[in-house]
Amino acid sequence: MLRVAIDGPSGTGKSTIAKLVAARFGLEYIDTGAMYRAIALKAVRNAVPHTDEAAVEKMVADTEIDFVNSKIMLDGKDVSGEIRTNEISMAASHYSKIPCIRAKVGALCDQLTSSKDVVMEGRDICTVVIPDAEVKIFMTASPEVRAKRRYDQLLEAGKEADYDKVLEEVKARDYQDSHREISPLKQADDAVLLDSSDMTIEENVDAIAEIIHKVVG
Repeated sequence: MLRVAIDGPSGTGKSTIAKLVAARFGLEYIDTGAMYRAIALKAVRNAVPHTDEAAVEKMVADTEIDFVNSKIMLDGKDVSGEIRTNEISMAASHYSKIPCIRAKVGALCDQLTSSKDVVMEGRDICTVVIPDAEVKIFMTASPEVRAKRRYDQLLEAGKEADYDKVLEEVKARDYQDSHREISPLKQADDAVLLDSSDMTIEENVDAIAEIIHKVVG
């Protein structure tokens, strides 16, 4: 079995790169961050505050999440585009701290990794979700580089954006993720550090492929 675990802060290109690595090696791509974002999206839509754990738990019990052709399905509907906003990104950081949500996502991850060769990326894949993964990578990049990438994405999508505001949001998300009580973002002791600040997407994919080849031959 081959399980490639990729952790790192938002904006490092983990999703895009993980998809390409999965395609190169014939692995199933699993985006755990999308699971948290999908739950956060549902909570925001239904005005369920992250401070009301009883209401959140009730909502989560009635929530179905699945992947179909690398698209995230929430209660049977594709929400791949709707979860990629700054509002939902920040909301996901809050909701991902809640034990019942982490348990929900953890159970889904266990189900997927026990039966498939996968590339899984998120915030705590190497440290919590699959700590015995055959390949562990911690992807990072400077906040400024990640903010510029996000800023460019918003402009390309025809949305208004302010670079300084995006940079503030990136730094705030980093702080929230690295200081949360449950499963904080951190590099696993045995994970390979990969700084993508000055690398193209293809260079990142090649670097990860080299790491995989060294481990599995």
